[in-house]
Amino acid sequence: MKTIFKLFIFCLCLSGFAQINIPKIKPEVLVYKTIDTTSLHLYIYKPENFDSKKTYNCMVFFHGGGWNGGNYKAFQRQSSYLTSRGMIAISVEYRIFNEHKTSPFEAVNDAKSAIRYVRQNAKKLHIDSNMIASGGGSAGGHLAAACGNVEGLEELGEDLSISSMPNALVLFNPVYDNSKNGYGYGKVKDRYKEISPLHNISKGAPPTIVFFGTKDKTTPVSSSLEYEKRMKEVGSRCDLILYEDQPHSFFNKSPYFEKTVLAMDDFLVSLDYLEKK
Repeated sequence: MKTIFKLFIFCLCLSGFAQINIPKIKPEVLVYKTIDTTSLHLYIYKPENFDSKKTYNCMVFFHGGGWNGGNYKAFQRQSSYLTSRGMIAISVEYRIFNEHKTSPFEAVNDAKSAIRYVRQNAKKLHIDSNMIASGGGSAGGHLAAACGNVEGLEELGEDLSISSMPNALVLFNPVYDNSKNGYGYGKVKDRYKEISPLHNISKGAPPTIVFFGTKDKTTPVSSSLEYEKRMKEVGSRCDLILYEDQPHSFFNKSPYFEKTVLAMDDFLVSLDYLEKK
């Protein structure tokens, strides 16, 4: 009888997660940047009841893949969820090694271009230019964090009077540290201090939430603890949530997908990006 009761409670918990509203949203697609013959796109998810007379808060997502692969679909569920909560979400295509033979430096160039494009065209996109959050997983988390912390690495010819810094960050097992102690050093080598978010945290860094598994063998948990410490030292908010015994990319599977989405929701509510449920 006790076993049946436990199973009943477990099923109730799962049914609670299943109630998260994730509508099927088909994104609009537009070009935000052209490099030689390469066009890079934004995939824009809008609320089902989108009103062109309104202005919306925005989340810009970057997919993971070690700066080698991946595509915009990585965060389509999180993006669709945010539309159900009244935000616009955007997933960014950026240059990757497998397709464009580029390095993480070009990826950061593109990430900053994407944030700048959204802010520069905020009126046309029906977005509040002061309420642009950014997020991503793994290497995509690195790109979001780099936009939030790293100076320079801007694309030549762009209007640098328009900021490429997000107003808040939502990071899923991100790459913070590009030194030999972290991840990606072989791709950036002695230039790691130029591109490593951990080594560029300064006063004014945007408020950040981080989701990290304690058994992550790709990116060390110690980098998250150090990032949190340095953020607090400069007076910036950093909410680090550790998930016991979880590996890299744990947030894509239930029940951790649901848990991280709801924690993201609470964080965005606290910053007035979302209305409280």
